[in-house]
Order: sequence, then C-alpha cells, then structure tokens
Amino acid sequence: MKFSFDRDALLKEISIAQEIIATKNAISILSNVLLEASAGTLTIKATDIKVNFETKIPVDVSEEGSTTVFCDKFMSIISSLPQGEIEFEQKDIRITIRSATKKARFQLKSITSDKYPEFTSPNNLQFFEIPVKEFKEMINQTVFSVSADETRYFMNGVYMERVNDKIQLVATDGRRLAFIAKEFGIAIPEFKGVIVPPKILTIINKRATDEGPLSIAVGEKNIFFRFANYEFSSVLIEGQFPNYSRVIPESQSASFEVDTKDIMEALKRVALLVEQKSRRVYLTVAPGTLTISSQETEIGTAKEEIPCKYDGEEITIALNYLYVEEPIKVIGSERVKFEFTEAMKAVTVRSEPGKDFFHIIMPMQME
Repeated sequence: MKFSFDRDALLKEISIAQEIIATKNAISILSNVLLEASAGTLTIKATDIKVNFETKIPVDVSEEGSTTVFCDKFMSIISSLPQGEIEFEQKDIRITIRSATKKARFQLKSITSDKYPEFTSPNNLQFFEIPVKEFKEMINQTVFSVSADETRYFMNGVYMERVNDKIQLVATDGRRLAFIAKEFGIAIPEFKGVIVPPKILTIINKRATDEGPLSIAVGEKNIFFRFANYEFSSVLIEGQFPNYSRVIPESQSASFEVDTKDIMEALKRVALLVEQKSRRVYLTVAPGTLTISSQETEIGTAKEEIPCKYDGEEITIALNYLYVEEPIKVIGSERVKFEFTEAMKAVTVRSEPGKDFFHIIMPMQME
C-alpha cells in the first residue's frame, strides 16, 4: 500500500481516532487505527469495541491496500512533521512515513487489517435527521449528571426516548436529575428508550460543528450517528433506567430568581470553605436576599449575600454546591430560577425565562 496525503487533513481525523481508542498497548490491535486506501480515498477506522469511528478523506493513492498502525505513535509522528504533503508506504509489516519537504523518515511496525474487529452495520434501521446544534444543546444539558457509580450501571448513561415526536434526554445519579425535550417538526421513527454511554455523546459534542444535520438511528443494542464525513456508533447500556418521572415535582409553591453571574461568583468563593467530602453549602433565602454559606470543620466558615427576587418566608436549604454550579454553567441565561416547596424536598433549577429543560437537585441534611 502506498499513498500521499496532506498533513493537516489527516492529523484532524487521527486525533478523533485517538479519542476513541482506550488503550495505548502497542501490541494490541485495539491500540491501532485501520487505514484502507482505495480509489483516491483513505478510510480511517478506530474502535474500543464499544464505540466505533469511521471517516474518509481524499488522498493520492499509488498502490491500494489496507493495514493498521499504532495510533498514538502515528499521530505523534504526523504532528512532528511540517505542513504539506506526507508519503505513507507499507511493505509486509513495515510502514515508512516520510515528509515530501524534509529529510525526516520514520518506520513503524503494522498489524494486518484482517485482525481488526468488524463494525456493526445499521442494516434495516431508519435514520432521522435533526439539527446538530440542537442535539449538542441536549447533550450539554444532561451528560454531566450521569452517575459514575459502576454498581448502578443503568445510570451510567443518558436515557434517550421518543415521546410524541419529541426526543427526550434524561440523566441522573440518584441525587440530581437533568431533563430536556425537543420537538423538531419531523416524524421520528418509533424506538424504545435506550441508555447511551456518555463517551459517544461527549465526542459528538466536541467534534460536531454547529452547522448542518445530524442523522441518528437506534437499534436493539447499538446507536448510530452520522454528520459531515463522520460515522460513529456505540453499544448501548443494558438495563432498566429508573422511573425518572416520579422525582419530577408536579408543582412547587415557592421560587426565587437570581442573577446567574452573581450566584456563580458567590458559589466559587463560598466553596473555598466547604467540607470536601460532602460539598455542602447552605442557601438561605429571604425577601430580597439570598445568603450562601459554608463551613469547613476546624478551619472556618464563608458567607456571601446576593440580591434575589423573592417575597416568601425565610428558608434554608442545604445542597451539594457542584449540583448547583454545574447546571447553572450550562443553562446559559442571564437569570436562573429556583423552585421549591420545603427544605427537604426536591429543588428545580430553570433558566429564566423558562426553556425546554430543567434540573432537579435533592437537598442534603442540614447537620
């Protein structure tokens, strides 16, 4: 196999492949990226068995063929070479990489492509198209709330379902919940609710631009995404996602509003003196004022007041400060609204004015 390519064009695709690959063991086929050169096109594939990636770029093919190469070193070599044309040649198990403008030359060993895992194909699945920008917003609003507790594997992903031609994404770790639902004005094929691993969603969120459509197909055990010249797929997480609707309050009798910048800056300062294990902060709301405070045993306390819109009775609620900070970071509005009923019942955080998403936080014991 022999072909030449533009350094920057290939480097971009190999960097995505490296994100997919989970191991850096040089003798493992899963550390390698698959390269197939044919008819002026280079097909690039990478997998960690659960997540698959495929793309194609134009190259100048002198001799067709396929092989796999250790991705980590291949990317380092390409990165080290100057911009411009680079030549790739494979003979037996030896790969030679050389710059067309510099007298730099590298040799790597390859593993034959017939040992590379087969990718699952979306045969007989119906794709639907939605704006990639809107799906990225859905990922932003939910993926950080996924549980990291592997003993509760059914909460280790984002739950995706179709409800009345809306797509809903939900994530929870048992102490908080993130929810978003969007209607795209198209007929969406029926599919059962599925649990999507965060890795594939994070990569799409990072690598997709805000322009154009995203094609999605949902199978029994896999989910497939296509955008631009990329194809991604992932094994779904098996298990029964919790009945999240039970923790969404039907109504909440009280609420207060604050400026997003004010509460973010206050949280950052007060969090300097929180107990690292509990991350507990106290939100005391009174007419016109929100007081945020913390206490780190044997070290000290922190307290800050910010203005708020509220006209009810004074109440104090204890919350994990990260569970407050993380939703506010992604909400993206100038003001946020906290809805509640009493100190030990669920708190709902929304943008103000409201949009198609919300976040629920379960309070902590006051101690």
